[in-house]
Amino acid sequence: MFRTLGGGDLATNGTKATHPHAVTELCEEGSRLYAHALRTGRIQRADVESAPCLMEFALLHPDPDDANWLRPVPPSVALAQRLHPIEREITESRRHSIALTEVFEPFMALSARETAPTHSITVLEGLDRINAALDLATSQCRTEVLAVQPGGHRSPENRLLEALERDRPLIERGVRIRTLYQHTARYVPDRLAYVDQFTDGKVEYRTIDELVERLIICDETVAFIPIRDDRQVALELRHPGLVRYLIKVFEFMWNRAVPLRAGTPYETDPDGITDIQHSIAKLLVEGHVDEAIARRLGMNVRTCRAHIAKLATALGSGSRAQLGYLIAQSGILEREH
Repeated sequence: MFRTLGGGDLATNGTKATHPHAVTELCEEGSRLYAHALRTGRIQRADVESAPCLMEFALLHPDPDDANWLRPVPPSVALAQRLHPIEREITESRRHSIALTEVFEPFMALSARETAPTHSITVLEGLDRINAALDLATSQCRTEVLAVQPGGHRSPENRLLEALERDRPLIERGVRIRTLYQHTARYVPDRLAYVDQFTDGKVEYRTIDELVERLIICDETVAFIPIRDDRQVALELRHPGLVRYLIKVFEFMWNRAVPLRAGTPYETDPDGITDIQHSIAKLLVEGHVDEAIARRLGMNVRTCRAHIAKLATALGSGSRAQLGYLIAQSGILEREH
């Protein structure tokens, strides 16, 4: 879905060369269409082709209910998304803050007339939009961040450094962080070295045998989930019911997970089958291919196939088809682990 919570800034210098201007000089056509979208609540994609600046400046976002329509980003939100990165450089940010406020001021009155709540599901297209939304949410977080971070058997060093850079300001503000990884994270030295950076009781890491997808929740207010395998599109969820449901899902997994420093969760039964092989057996019977099993258990495909070979040896299987039959007949999936 997205990298760790840090991210790049949205462009503020101008739009494409065919339609050049800065956000502080919103063109007449863009102003007219944005005002129309605020009044009506949405606008057709085809109607904004004459003003690509509206998408370039993230003043419109895809309607989650109909791909042919766009919804206006509330001017207060659009303004906040630009003020946050701009404030990193004090002198320059003051000039931009004043200019942005002047641009969005005419639209505030239009937004104030809207009595219905802001759309609770926002489609974020592209890593820049996703990371900008994550940056804004975490910068405003004051209580707790919940994160589910599935991954392969090894995370690149730069990704861990980004995670360290992201988490430190949250910890300094007293924000609690709870993160779930797969059990295989226990065998990644750079992951363990990263975790050792934090000894504060407000930062907790646990592992579980299987995770499906990423999930990030801030302050029981906003959640982010991916909706495409390439993680180039995500949903920002602010509906209280949806966020509460995702928190319950997280707590369900958290209560079944093991603290990262509690020792290995993989043990071998008298029959020679380890816990991880039990997990693989369950996914094999469900019909998952090797690549999908490896992804869900957080290991590479070669390691996954090595476990499958050991499982086949332990059960006396001579073929993949026979292995599924022997797993079902052995009763190993009925045991408690």
